Amino acid sequence: MKKLLNILLAGITGTAIIMACTNGTSTTANTTEATAVTTEAVQTTQANQNQDARAMVKDWPETAKMAANNMIDKYGQPHGITPHMLIWHDTGPFKRTIVYKEEVQHDFPMPHKDVLEQFVNYQVPADKFDELAMYDGSVIAERTKGELSARCDKEGANILALNLADDIIKGKRTVDEARQLYADAIMQMLQGQKPAYMQSLQFSPPAQNVGFTDKTVMDMSKVKQLKQDKQ
Repeated sequence: MKKLLNILLAGITGTAIIMACTNGTSTTANTTEATAVTTEAVQTTQANQNQDARAMVKDWPETAKMAANNMIDKYGQPHGITPHMLIWHDTGPFKRTIVYKEEVQHDFPMPHKDVLEQFVNYQVPADKFDELAMYDGSVIAERTKGELSARCDKEGANILALNLADDIIKGKRTVDEARQLYADAIMQMLQGQKPAYMQSLQFSPPAQNVGFTDKTVMDMSKVKQLKQDKQ
């Protein structure tokens, strides 16, 4: 789609230049007209791109479709589209945002469908994995990749889940305290309030990757020799 847009823009610009050279003049009117046509072409292409994503999800389950359209409204055309997911990169505070067609039932803090997963760079200490699992099974830590994600149905709930996960990891709250605060914040949201923990991340995720590559425990000289023997 980007390639098509570039070709379209190049063609429009080239036509304007050729017309100016043929007439031997370059008028303000010609420039204004070319700019207007170019702007209209860009807007039309962007609208078509958004329509393509919306068309993809029109037959998705209701919660997934709603989450997808909300993210399209907020972040624009996804960077990746498949029949089963939409993917954005570098959306707000998130390294990656994914909306899944598959809806996963989740009953904490009340019944809902998990469809929206959002990721940040975060190296979770190994001794905190059990606490995170007890806190919320939809908060997912990947030690090797150095990522922490939350999966819910709304972005505000994901922000809340990650903020409380950060509190647990840093020893600011116990698992039980975090679970209660999560439920309280969701109730406040339903009552029309806007808890700070649902509006923005209360910590700053690292901009760079923080993956844990672990350490080699095998004798690599023997591995190398085995590979050579097979050649």
